[in-house]
Amino acid sequence: GPGAAGKVIEAFGHFLVGGNYAVGIVVFIILTLINFVVITKGAGRIAEVGARFTLDAMPGKQMAIDADLNAGLIGEDEARKRRATIAEEADFYGSMDGASKFVRGDAVAGILILLINVIGGLIVGVLQHDMEVAQAAKNYTLLTIGDGLVAQIPALIISTAAGLVVTRVGEDERDIGQQVIGQVFGNPAVLVLTAGILAIMGMIPGMPNFVFLLLAGGIGFLAWWTLKRQATEAETAEKAPAEEETPTENKEASWSDVAPVDVLGLEVGYRLIPLVDKGQDGDLLKRIRGLRKKFAQEVGFLSAPVHIRDNLELKPNAYRITLKGVEVGQGEAYPGSYLAINPGRVTGKLAGTATTDPAFGLPAIWIE
Repeated sequence: GPGAAGKVIEAFGHFLVGGNYAVGIVVFIILTLINFVVITKGAGRIAEVGARFTLDAMPGKQMAIDADLNAGLIGEDEARKRRATIAEEADFYGSMDGASKFVRGDAVAGILILLINVIGGLIVGVLQHDMEVAQAAKNYTLLTIGDGLVAQIPALIISTAAGLVVTRVGEDERDIGQQVIGQVFGNPAVLVLTAGILAIMGMIPGMPNFVFLLLAGGIGFLAWWTLKRQATEAETAEKAPAEEETPTENKEASWSDVAPVDVLGLEVGYRLIPLVDKGQDGDLLKRIRGLRKKFAQEVGFLSAPVHIRDNLELKPNAYRITLKGVEVGQGEAYPGSYLAINPGRVTGKLAGTATTDPAFGLPAIWIE
């Protein structure tokens, strides 16, 4: 009978079918399609785009961390922690992109299992248990829909939770529950508008007036409470003693008004970023550290750290060296090419990009 699969599946089946098996099947398919087409597909797309953008931004983030480390703004432990955070962020979006494929596959499998269970149940009931076709359809359709609903409700909850996680914006310390509450109840105008719409619907004849008016009253109370809380917070902020600030035009100039300038700086175009990105096997930072160490051993004092950053205003292959913000050298480099220097006794001509050797000022050619 219908209870052979357990009371839970039978109860879910009766709740969804409601005496009409066609309606039950349609409702089940609608729930599955909502899970498959709307929630899971959107969450998967967000995770895919997020993973792509995160991977594209990793070289710049890694270079910023290395620049802060070279400038002495952060230590080795903080740099290691930031690199781990960037790696975890990329792994998270990549994992969510793959997990969304599993959830979508589960939704498709739910529809196929529904059809297989109905057909298989009819065959088993009619051929093995000698049941009438109508009785077999009644029992096995009930059990199939109940079983499918039991499987689809957790899948729907999981896909909704995945969508909330991948659509989370911001890096504050609040968890996702606090963020949702803050966004929903942070603007009283939204609550007032919702309460007004529900109140209007509650006044329409033939509608469940009591339910709509009750919901409108509850949401209206939340809107009033939110407005009152914001007014109290504003009054508290106004009563707090404000610091008297001297107008900017009356202040004397001080060293705090001067923007800090790096002693030594290296600016690179975007095609030279791989040279300073450890994720792309760039060893320029390591060579600069070695050069500073060798200079300290030979001369007797340690030179200032070199602050490296990208500059989109430069040509793609250009670089610029600055001393206290003033340019002292510039040039172009082509990663993957060789620089052939002409010492003055060359008789032939090579195909390549003509340039000048930045170290000795000799004519040279970049050869691919």
